[in-house]
Amino acid sequence: MAIVTPALLQALFVNWKGDFQNGLSGAEFQWNKIATEIQSTTKSNTYGWLGKFPMLREWVGERVIRSMKSHGYSIVNKKFESTVGVDRDDIEDDEVGIYAPLFQELGRAAQVQPDQMIYGLLAAGTSTVCYDGQNFFDAEHPVYPNVDGTGTAELVSNWDDNAGSGTAWYLLDTSRAIKPLILQTRRKPNMVAMTKLDDEKVFMTDEFRFGVDCRRNVGFSFWQLAYGSRKELNADNLWAAIQAMRAFKADGGEQLGIKPTVLVVPTGLEKLATRLLERELDANSSNELNGRLQLIVADYL
Repeated sequence: MAIVTPALLQALFVNWKGDFQNGLSGAEFQWNKIATEIQSTTKSNTYGWLGKFPMLREWVGERVIRSMKSHGYSIVNKKFESTVGVDRDDIEDDEVGIYAPLFQELGRAAQVQPDQMIYGLLAAGTSTVCYDGQNFFDAEHPVYPNVDGTGTAELVSNWDDNAGSGTAWYLLDTSRAIKPLILQTRRKPNMVAMTKLDDEKVFMTDEFRFGVDCRRNVGFSFWQLAYGSRKELNADNLWAAIQAMRAFKADGGEQLGIKPTVLVVPTGLEKLATRLLERELDANSSNELNGRLQLIVADYL
């Protein structure tokens, strides 16, 4: 039988924090394949520069200062937590070994939560507003003839819903300095404990508390870097999506040079997408899509 002392509780915390870190470092994640992490230092970040694609021009005479339309797109950080209660009797009876896998799983959960958030947001792109006031995946993104957002806008689509049927798949350009989605991090996951013997909660419940908390949130960057579809996933429809993205222009009419790099699908389309992108031959000839795109089968899409 173990005597519960502050020293023993501190030793347990160190051991369980090690298990937590092992779970954190050992977890596989996918969010960084389609999202850029931006460190936040305030309650929220405003991305007024979204919509501004820098372009160069020949320098003749003086510099030309082109005022661009600014946007008020903000991402507000959210707090998340998970807490484990450890019964004092388990400590006294040397039953603490049963908690090691639990704290390792707590670390894994903290590491993969951005996957759940990022791919959950991607799936919600047809009903979640981005910087231009339209849903991220939308048939009516305004593209203006002037860089300052003036003139009569052309409405451009990055979404083909095929009348709402079919399983959605997504084509993304992740080659730019900023990826299509944003993971905004204010405070990374950290393990804390409430283990004082004279703590009121310990006195009332005979239970010590260990938990993890963090502050972060997710959002969209440029809609031009993404295209979603509910049409059947086949070569013709994938090529149509590629060509649509390649034609995207910035305000002012300048070509953006978008080059799709990844195809994101849910697990239900994994077999079909693998055949589409990795087989060397199709029914009639060589497969022109072979090796063209990276396949991401999203666990949390």
